[in-house]
Amino acid sequence: MIGGLEACEWQLILLQSDGAAGRTLDLFPDCLSSFRFNRLIEVSSPMKIKAALIAVSTAALLAACSQPADTAGAPTTDAASTAPVALKATSGVYVMDPTHASLQWSLPHNSISNYTARFNKFDAKITLDTANLANSTVEATIDPASVDANYQGDYVGTHAATGFKSWSEDIAKNKNFLNATAFPQITFKSTKVELTGARTAKVTGDLTFLGVTKPVTLDATFNGDLEKHPFVPAPAIGFSAEGKFKRTDFGMALGPVGDEVTIRFDAEFIKEVAPAAPAV
Repeated sequence: MIGGLEACEWQLILLQSDGAAGRTLDLFPDCLSSFRFNRLIEVSSPMKIKAALIAVSTAALLAACSQPADTAGAPTTDAASTAPVALKATSGVYVMDPTHASLQWSLPHNSISNYTARFNKFDAKITLDTANLANSTVEATIDPASVDANYQGDYVGTHAATGFKSWSEDIAKNKNFLNATAFPQITFKSTKVELTGARTAKVTGDLTFLGVTKPVTLDATFNGDLEKHPFVPAPAIGFSAEGKFKRTDFGMALGPVGDEVTIRFDAEFIKEVAPAAPAV
């Protein structure tokens, strides 16, 4: 109702500012409907407009204030809202579906934006314990040489002195960056899973990067599960995770980019199915 009042106030003001004395609100049927006038109202002077607006607005505000507060719909936190969702998937080892997975990272660039890139080769598996989700574990491996910076410029022409054929190759092999030749794998192994909600958890684990191992915590979200994948005769689950760490904690030097790295992971996982026993 307040929105309708505001709109009609502007319509009345516009009529008066146009010198439309004597014009009526039948030009604005919505206002007639809102105020339930049974006759046309003539607009003849600023004083009449102001008086009408004050009267209508005051009545509307008083009506709104007289309504009892609705406390029944106030959100509450109880055990049911934080209890884990009922899973259709069963306990076991779930392997990542590489065709439905994404791993991105970003960090501040020149203090004016976030620079984003991705890895194209990585793998992960989840050992799911549906009886006690806190006992579940996560492992992941990343090929740093697969970094994809999606550089759109002429890198060779503008960075000939680096000796690299692309910005992605520079990030991957440069000793100041990922140094993939010396450290061909980045790994993460969970050490603790702490449930924080019906579909969320904090997953803490050891991140090994550039030969240094440090604890990192990821905020994980359970996106859904299937009792049976539509294309594979096995259960499936989906997760997202996001976390942050500092490059300097792993021995990487600072430069024109920021220290804090944000990683974002999304993937579907399909349960490993034991091969059928050979026929005898």
